[in-house]
Amino acid sequence: MILAIDTDVIVAALRSPSGAARRLLGLLRTGQIQAVATFGMLVEYDAVLSRPEQLAATGLTIHEVGRVLDGLATLVVPVRPHFLWRPQLRDPNDEMVLEAAVNGGADRIATFNLADYLPAATRFGIGVQRPGDILRRLFL
Repeated sequence: MILAIDTDVIVAALRSPSGAARRLLGLLRTGQIQAVATFGMLVEYDAVLSRPEQLAATGLTIHEVGRVLDGLATLVVPVRPHFLWRPQLRDPNDEMVLEAAVNGGADRIATFNLADYLPAATRFGIGVQRPGDILRRLFL
């Protein structure tokens, strides 16, 4: 399964060590799933995770966030968008995820905000699911 991972899932993975989002990243680390990302998505992950409230919630320092994102960057398949279909969604940052999913051949977008991507993602044949639903689909 190939995923495009929304920022909220990355945040949840770092905030909750026993949650579905963390388990999903564990599957990425072990190669059981693949993920695609654009450079812009990695910049967005960094911008959000570096906010003071996120640092406090995760207990990470700016340096540790950088190390986490460096590791994540080695795991994802880089995607360079060749076609821009904007606007499809309300949030430009969500557009980056949709573009990565379309251009990277993703099966699903992993997000907690399903409504942000629907119905646009389905027009491109891409499913939109929460991390827990993706895990259930993988292990049923």
